[in-house]
Amino acid sequence: MKDSKPDNEQHSLLVRRLGIDTYREPIIYMREDCHICRSEGFEARSRIKVTIGERSAVATLNIVRDSLLQPGELGLSDAAWRLLQPVESDRAFLSHPEPLTSLSYVRAKIFGHTLSESQLNRIMQDIVARRYDDVHLSAFITACAGSRLNFDEVVALTRSMINTGSRLQWQQSILVDKHCVGGLPGNRTTLIIVPIVAAAGLAMPKTSSRSITSPAGTADTMEVLAPVNLDLKQMQAVVNREGGCIVWGGSVHLSPADDILIAVERELDIDSEEQLIASVLSKKAAAGSTHVLIDIPVGPTAKIRSVNTARSLADTLVLVGNEIGLNVRARITDGEQPVGRGIGPALEARDVLAVLKREADAPQDLRERSLDLAGDVLELSGRIPPGSGYDEARAILDDGRAWTKFQAICEAQGGMRQPGTAPYHHDVQAQAGGVVASIDNRRLATAAKLAGAPLAATAGIDLLVKQGQRVDRGQTLFTLHAEAPGELDYALRYLNDQKEIIAISREQESMGSRPA
Repeated sequence: MKDSKPDNEQHSLLVRRLGIDTYREPIIYMREDCHICRSEGFEARSRIKVTIGERSAVATLNIVRDSLLQPGELGLSDAAWRLLQPVESDRAFLSHPEPLTSLSYVRAKIFGHTLSESQLNRIMQDIVARRYDDVHLSAFITACAGSRLNFDEVVALTRSMINTGSRLQWQQSILVDKHCVGGLPGNRTTLIIVPIVAAAGLAMPKTSSRSITSPAGTADTMEVLAPVNLDLKQMQAVVNREGGCIVWGGSVHLSPADDILIAVERELDIDSEEQLIASVLSKKAAAGSTHVLIDIPVGPTAKIRSVNTARSLADTLVLVGNEIGLNVRARITDGEQPVGRGIGPALEARDVLAVLKREADAPQDLRERSLDLAGDVLELSGRIPPGSGYDEARAILDDGRAWTKFQAICEAQGGMRQPGTAPYHHDVQAQAGGVVASIDNRRLATAAKLAGAPLAATAGIDLLVKQGQRVDRGQTLFTLHAEAPGELDYALRYLNDQKEIIAISREQESMGSRPA
């Protein structure tokens, strides 16, 4: 938000960049004996409007009691510095922010009231303007979680999230997209589907999120192989040149409220169905997509645990999509065990490259799942006759067109690179022989996160067995990878407290995964 500079020099302080990473939340630091603190009654955690030149932002105050700051100085976190864009000699003017009236709507929702589209619009506008701190964001997220939004509210929330950011316009009449609702480690099909679909002549401008509660998101994995922080102009250039892209949605300002909410949802470990719908569809609509395929994995330790729940979610996605002008199709898939071998950005990137290169030891489950979904996308577009999508996708993958296209997309996004490997690893072995009866998606993902994924790109898990596979006592079930010995020990302490993350049955001769 832009604002004019106040006239009162007594309310100005010399800015200093302190180099403190507060992630997305703008934080400012003032001395306890600062005259402005005393005169305005500012306390720790006060919300303060900071103006530098024509830029202003609302930030949270932290109080300093030592010599970190000199008298007359104001410290800025990295997030505050990015928002205000000062130079070291600038002075900041401080004042109380305007009343945050939309919080009354959040309080109303906490007590069970229905929110109108205008109220949700105001909430989203304040979120994007950074008027909400993490406490306010947490209150909004939890007030809406647990099926507390009705259908009209979900539609209104989706529209509000679209309206508070950019919306891309394309020359093509059909733009396809694909999204997975998550909860299934290693399910990195997007990086295979986009080059297949683009090689088929369709436009697929894929904007992806970073991880919310998983060891890797699509953007995290793609970033191992190529830059993903493209702006709108760069993204459009890639799509115009190659027909597809795989970029981080937060860098192109599409549904920016979603990216702010996701950061807090990650900390709360909350990803409710209604907010998931608004998040996914707002991003797709803002990106200019017209036809969207949604992958809904179902399994006892996946995010969606029953077929009935998956069908209800699929129906709502289709209906909300219709309300905002999207042609949405949902596919319910097997989510009983991880896909591929790698869990974590670099390990998943390795699997993707193996499939695209048609290597003999490439994970076949990742290959087949990608071909099924790519075939659905091709058919959804109307360019491919029903029933022929899988065969067309397989032909594009097998003759090398998908690999050629993927390399071209990476180069257009800034250059392709190879995934690295972690310096520390530990093999987890079977304590008894038998048949792998089940694999716990959630606890395996937790171990990968404790090992450092996704922030440590090469950290994670290499899963070496599948359901139904016979194993011997002492055989390695999976290998834990970490970039620091402390993170490896942290993950191992967790694993030592867990039983049957991979359950082995001595009685059962074979047990295959069941399709959802």
